[in-house]
Amino acid sequence: MAEPEFTARGVRIGKRLRSLTRAGQVRISDGRLELLTSYGTEIDSAPVQAVRASRPWFAPEDRALADLGGKRYLLTLGEHDPAPGEPGPPAARRFIEAVRRASGRGD
Repeated sequence: MAEPEFTARGVRIGKRLRSLTRAGQVRISDGRLELLTSYGTEIDSAPVQAVRASRPWFAPEDRALADLGGKRYLLTLGEHDPAPGEPGPPAARRFIEAVRRASGRGD
């Protein structure tokens, strides 16, 4: 199994107004985006080409939307990348860039 292209821990994952996990994981590996609970159980996954990632309007900088095959999830990541060696999720901007890079839509 190859090294993940993107990994974020401590991510709040929600669907509509419902929180699915407050300390989940987001991982891009082998051409798939996976949303996992804090225990590693899969919430949802999809090929990266079928994923749309964006920033929601009128939301704080730490939020990102991930649309996996028609199912929309709100991800709360960090506002800024954590300092090296510090815990915490990476910035939402980095997640969006990672999805675009992995799907071949951005450089």
